Amino acid sequence: MVILFDQYNMPENVFEVVFATEQQIVVAKMLIDEMKKAGGEMGKTEMSMFATALHDGTRISGTQEGPFPIIKKEQTISYNKRQFYDRILTPMKTMGLIDYDLYKKTYKISDKFSKNMMKVGLMWSQERAKPPKDYQIKPIKR
Repeated sequence: MVILFDQYNMPENVFEVVFATEQQIVVAKMLIDEMKKAGGEMGKTEMSMFATALHDGTRISGTQEGPFPIIKKEQTISYNKRQFYDRILTPMKTMGLIDYDLYKKTYKISDKFSKNMMKVGLMWSQERAKPPKDYQIKPIKR
């Protein structure tokens, strides 16, 4: 997954940096809130029940200051179960926002994302310090 952002218009919400659509942002935030309510960890069964509830349609409400700033009033949100796993949960696992424990079969909120972002910053600092490579640019004759 590629994260693109504008340093001059950085959103205040990490989900707006990571996800492309408003619906993905809302669903990802709902997932993290649900995991927080469960102590930061959910089993496969609970995750499947959450995905099924989204698939069947869930009523949510929010205000500009609330946990869902995109939602202005109460509305029904529906998100395909397969797309939930493909576009929300799997990217969150691969980026390190969520860990999956194979032995316990549980999903857990992780801090690996922030550690990886620090690694990226360190990689950039090292790249800046390297001397330039010696090569020449020659136009192609056509």
